[in-house]
Amino acid sequence: EKTAETKAPEKVSGPESIVSPVAGKVINLKELKDAAFAEGALGTGLGILPTDGHFYAPVNGTVTTLFPTLHAIGITSDSGVEVLIHIGLDTVQLEGKGFTAHVKQGDHVTVGQPLVDVDLNAVKKAGYETQTPVVITNTRDLLDVLPVGEGNVTAGDEIIKIIN
Repeated sequence: EKTAETKAPEKVSGPESIVSPVAGKVINLKELKDAAFAEGALGTGLGILPTDGHFYAPVNGTVTTLFPTLHAIGITSDSGVEVLIHIGLDTVQLEGKGFTAHVKQGDHVTVGQPLVDVDLNAVKKAGYETQTPVVITNTRDLLDVLPVGEGNVTAGDEIIKIIN
């Protein structure tokens, strides 16, 4: 006879992949035109210069933060890795114009699920940078956070490896 065991979700064990939330070109965090991100103050990661405005979930997890202005999304993976996707720089100033959310705070998402669509041309026309930092905000809790993405990526390509 088999008995179904229920156990609490385990914290991260072994490497975990964070995939790109958007198609674009990977840029080094240090090249971002925002000091806090460039210096890694918000966590280790990388930037992506998006080539389209469709942003998808980079992990299976819960949307822990969705700013009312829709420009930044925080997702905590099922294993406890905290991923921040900040669409563009200083885009909070747009107050949500050009942004359409497909999820809300508290939603559980799976890799590749649509999160937000952004009119990148509207962002550029308004004078804002579309560089999108993707950082691990709880980097200090993890053994290592290795940005592995380079060159052009499509949504779903591995861009960061988490070692625990």
